[in-house]
Amino acid sequence: MSKLRINYPIIVEGKYDKIKIMSIADACVITTDGFGVFKNHERLALIRELAKKSKIIVLTDPDGAGKLIRSHITSAIPRDRLIQLYTPQVKGKERRKEHASAEGYLGVEGADAQKLCELLAPFAEQSGEDMSPREEITKADMFACGLTGGEGSAEKRDMLAVSLDLPRGMTPNALLSALNVLLTREEFFKLVDTNK
Repeated sequence: MSKLRINYPIIVEGKYDKIKIMSIADACVITTDGFGVFKNHERLALIRELAKKSKIIVLTDPDGAGKLIRSHITSAIPRDRLIQLYTPQVKGKERRKEHASAEGYLGVEGADAQKLCELLAPFAEQSGEDMSPREEITKADMFACGLTGGEGSAEKRDMLAVSLDLPRGMTPNALLSALNVLLTREEFFKLVDTNK
């Protein structure tokens, strides 16, 4: 089965959900780190910024915790920017877990791959389109642009973050992750030049 190419960012709860989605789709997958999204202002700011550029797909587990996380994201993002997808409530336990979840349902990580493909297929690019991955912004690029490792680098990162509507004080790694989602490498260098 060839992977689906999804241009919309996909929001899931945890890293195992992300691994599952990445096994069937070439997509930008962002995790909420479970309830971590309630405290992680950087993550929510990134999701908000992504929603300005395109619609985002929300795919949380079909249990109470998944509903709370989905509700939190829905309250932070305009509804017309969200694509709400739902996995069916299937009783079971993920292989890696010793016990089933509190409600006994399989999460995204345990969902049937074919069912996930069916859910995502309407949002996939048609086959035959360019599938070449784009060149990523690296830590070396950030260093070369004075965003790390030098005097005033924290202030430069803050200026760049603000220009992208991201919060000040992001760690270099968090900012790098956001940059690779929001910008191409060429756009990054242009933006850094205009912020000088």
